Amino acid sequence: MQQLLAPIHQFLQFKTPEQWIAFAKQPDNLSVLLIDHCNCELKAAQTAMLLIRKYAVDKDNADELLAWLKPYEDFVYRGIGEGQFNGQHNGLKRVIKANGEHPIGDDLVNKMVLLIKEELHHFQQVLEIMQARDIDYQNLTASRYARGLMKHVKTHEPQTLIDKLICGAYIEARSCERFAALAPHLDEELQRFYISLLRSEARHYQDYLTLAEKLAGKDISDRVRYFGQVEAELVSTVDNEFRFHSGVPQGVARQSEVAQDRSCA
Repeated sequence: MQQLLAPIHQFLQFKTPEQWIAFAKQPDNLSVLLIDHCNCELKAAQTAMLLIRKYAVDKDNADELLAWLKPYEDFVYRGIGEGQFNGQHNGLKRVIKANGEHPIGDDLVNKMVLLIKEELHHFQQVLEIMQARDIDYQNLTASRYARGLMKHVKTHEPQTLIDKLICGAYIEARSCERFAALAPHLDEELQRFYISLLRSEARHYQDYLTLAEKLAGKDISDRVRYFGQVEAELVSTVDNEFRFHSGVPQGVARQSEVAQDRSCA
């Protein structure tokens, strides 16, 4: 596991704060942790799908992707269904093909379709864990994390897509790092589950970064480093709410301030 995590830790510019881990591992916060984790898996699939639809496929293939995600989105956003997807993540009715109009279209489709399948599978796994623990799915407000990254994306192509891919790499890398950081503090079932996610999440981060580098056709380390600084600030500063990718929860930050004041008194 350490060998798997080494490049992740090197890529990220800031380690998840201990205050976040201390808050996340509290039993009272488990429901929010799992619900938001469930949300994150679906959002990851949606993000990959949007990239394929925007840059790499024709309308028929785009419609096929929309139909693929519809049962999951119906459950999450419209309250339709019981959350039983019967392994729908296993495959599309037909293979999604690139339209040949984008320089990395084939690679984008190949890597993102696999990512979508895996993220939807993870979504179903988290949902099943929640159901077994009588944790009802509910809508949660999104954290500032992804939005905070995306607002720095440039508005001209191909830099727009390059930046989006770099953001995707950071989101996947942070997920992987937090799974590993949380696992030792959770019960045996969740510990096994979170460790089982590490390999695919690590590959997702590498896939995003490889696509960004291939599209750029040149060194992008400065841009990667820039987004690393943005990402580090988002996870290291105080956040109003606790989420899977949030910064230091406000309540924990206040407790730390009180404890520091007392120690100085």
